[in-house]
Amino acid sequence: MKNIYFIGAGGIGMAALERYFKSQGDNVAGYDRTPTELTDSLMAEGVDITFDESTDAIPALYRDNANTLVVYTPAVPDTMPQLKWFRENGFRVVKRAVVLGEVTRRSKGICIAGTHGKTTTSSMAAHILHTSKAGCNAFLGGVLRNYNSNFILDAGAQYSVIEADEYDRSFHQLSPFIAVVTATDPDHLDIYGTEEAYLESFTQFTRLIDPSGALIEHTGLKYKPDAPKGTAHYTYSRDEGDFHASNIRRGNGTIIYDLVVPADVLASGIVENIELGVPVEINIENSIAAAAATLLTGEVTPDDVRHAIASFMGPKRRFEFHLKEPGEHGRVIIDDYAHHPDELKASISSVKALYPNRRLTVAFQPHLYSRTRDFADQFADALSIADEVVLLDIYPAREEPIPGVTSKIIFDKITCKKQLIDKHLLTKTIKNINFDILLTVGAGDINTFIPEIIESIN
Repeated sequence: MKNIYFIGAGGIGMAALERYFKSQGDNVAGYDRTPTELTDSLMAEGVDITFDESTDAIPALYRDNANTLVVYTPAVPDTMPQLKWFRENGFRVVKRAVVLGEVTRRSKGICIAGTHGKTTTSSMAAHILHTSKAGCNAFLGGVLRNYNSNFILDAGAQYSVIEADEYDRSFHQLSPFIAVVTATDPDHLDIYGTEEAYLESFTQFTRLIDPSGALIEHTGLKYKPDAPKGTAHYTYSRDEGDFHASNIRRGNGTIIYDLVVPADVLASGIVENIELGVPVEINIENSIAAAAATLLTGEVTPDDVRHAIASFMGPKRRFEFHLKEPGEHGRVIIDDYAHHPDELKASISSVKALYPNRRLTVAFQPHLYSRTRDFADQFADALSIADEVVLLDIYPAREEPIPGVTSKIIFDKITCKKQLIDKHLLTKTIKNINFDILLTVGAGDINTFIPEIIESIN
């Protein structure tokens, strides 16, 4: 099928597939609800995107079920007119995860799963492979600043790097050669219902690993891995495990460490002097997992690892600096995509560690009513680490409101100085605070206010 139509074409994960099919010479089009910077980029690259959900908006080229594949995201409701039309007219309609699964079966898939850390870890792994002789095709969940894209293409490469998303059990469509599990803290309970079901989904993911491949998991996870017999099995963390850091040095805005590696992977047992291009604490573990996965290919050298991690700029919206005024009292604005309590806690703690003697203001936009309901206490605990919190209304994304669930159930439990505001008052509120360090955080649209915040304070 040479015509590929994407429903939810503006999603970051969908965009990588659209770019992949364009690189293969296919015709690519799709629908999304609203224009964004990403849809603008995709349209400039030749993807025909409509923002009209009516069936009349489907281009003529994509109305023949004999030569058109339809790919949709689970966030799109079954009642969406175009999706209904394609199904009722005999088209092959598949989830994005099914297409990614096909990519992993045609390559050696390095699949990074976990509640948090997977975007940065998969991006680091892709950057290591791409800058080494091995190469890769990478489908990432964030736009990597090194490439201004969430897709990396190396023609003829045998490796693919996939961010393995557990939402809607999508990662069960994959066939990993090397699998990484970064964390299994409960999330997406609107899908799984219970923590036990969530953990079981990771167990099922490990069953899909190629027996000639490997599983790399963070130490101390609650799930029970069940990889096929013969699969190599390694653990990692910052301080312990088969892969871990030693001799960590912090200072002058840098983090440098030595990576301890099992002798069966690297005869010397150590990769010395790894410097983080994005020097925040959580990236020690992210880089260890990425280095472990790529070293296990046998085609990546210690020098490849050192060079790539030092030159790694990170994905957009993952601890991204937007303002760094000069001098020790200069104001700083950082944006982060964290939307789970553990991610939020790690992000705030990392900023506090970077700027231990500065006042930290956190502007947080909760993402999803269900996640707010399920983790209100944990969100409040994480936010209370800050010196001051500006809490926005919930960003609903794919969800309808849940009675009684608003940002106030988090707000009431925050113990530091706090304000609860409508997002359209964010710029005015931040200007009046006269902040030292500002961290904007959340998976909604809070980042879109940063340019006007910077303009207002200047």
